Amino acid sequence: MRFTSALVAGALAVGASAAGKNYLGFNSGATLPDRSAKFKKDFEAEFKAAQGLIGAPGTFNSVRLYTNIQAYSKDDPIEAFEAAIDTKTSMLLGVWTSGTDNIDKEISALKKAVSKYGSKFTDLVIGISIGSEDLYRNSATGVKNKAGVGAQPETIVGFIKDFKKAFADNALSKVPVGHVDTWDVWGNATNKPVLDAIDWIGVDEYPYYENDKGNDIKNSGHLFDKAYDATIAAANGKPVWVTETGWPYTGPKWDEAVASVDNAKYYWDEVGCRKLFNKTPTFWYTLRDSNPDNKMKFAITDNLSTKPRFNLTCPTTFDTKDETSTVSSGTSTATGTSGSGSATGMPSASATSGSNGSGSGGSNGSSSNSASAAAATQTGAAASQKGSGAAFAGAAVMVGAFALF
Repeated sequence: MRFTSALVAGALAVGASAAGKNYLGFNSGATLPDRSAKFKKDFEAEFKAAQGLIGAPGTFNSVRLYTNIQAYSKDDPIEAFEAAIDTKTSMLLGVWTSGTDNIDKEISALKKAVSKYGSKFTDLVIGISIGSEDLYRNSATGVKNKAGVGAQPETIVGFIKDFKKAFADNALSKVPVGHVDTWDVWGNATNKPVLDAIDWIGVDEYPYYENDKGNDIKNSGHLFDKAYDATIAAANGKPVWVTETGWPYTGPKWDEAVASVDNAKYYWDEVGCRKLFNKTPTFWYTLRDSNPDNKMKFAITDNLSTKPRFNLTCPTTFDTKDETSTVSSGTSTATGTSGSGSATGMPSASATSGSNGSGSGGSNGSSSNSASAAAATQTGAAASQKGSGAAFAGAAVMVGAFALF
């Protein structure tokens, strides 16, 4: 199937309209770089820094969280909620669904938050993601890359039903429910039950990790467009939110991709400014690096300074040209060790340190939570060097089987 740039733009416009407001935000996990829990003051510092970024092409007053559970607790609401209320930060919530047979503790934590904070909280929730990269990890490519335990489409659909039933008579029943995954899974027909069950699609996409596809920084905009257009085509008119993307400012070379401040700026301009910001809900990776094991570092600031690492002001012209692109409803053929999807090409933890996830995500609860214990060992591939924000890994086991992004 061939799509002209005009058709793709039209689909994007429909998606953005259906999604409502075009949010700008970052990913934020439940732990600090030393793997200690974040508390309200930590989240508040992040949210204030994001909103005060000098030269930003808009106000980054939204955040993507990966769990509703406070780090190392059983089912206490994550303290990011209160920090978001105090800073008027919109929230895309996440529910972890891999390596577990239920989402009871996530539901419990969220119900406690609704009871405690009421409309001050629920009015700030812009979306809820049931799962993150589960379909990729459960795919043939994910298994080959030792990405960890994922979940079958019917399992995700079951959790979506459980969530909606739990909040049917709640203010959150009006919040759109989606699922976050890598771009290459959405065109796979076996995953259509998930697509049918959700209101919006979340896509994680990193041209930096696309081995053997010409992942030089100058080609990053083109690679992003091809993957994004394929996601739009597979979405069948449903809104597409970009839930993770970015380019590291330091770290080892990855095929043709080089991590540097200049390249991180170039990617911000060619992908963020040209394609995403103020056009579709976007959650950049990332404001603060949280995983000490990641060799690639993505943070756009040092120590949450409002003075960014590079100039965030968008240019008026771009190197990447919109062009007619061929998109397929099939799966990606990208190669290399992929952590977040064969398309995004994130490295397998087994190929590196076996670390936890991106450092960006959140806890799935305490060691008493069987879901967190499973998740802590299951997402090595989704994260090790950058890893997906959805990722957990072996390092989390050493801290009480606590799922750490």
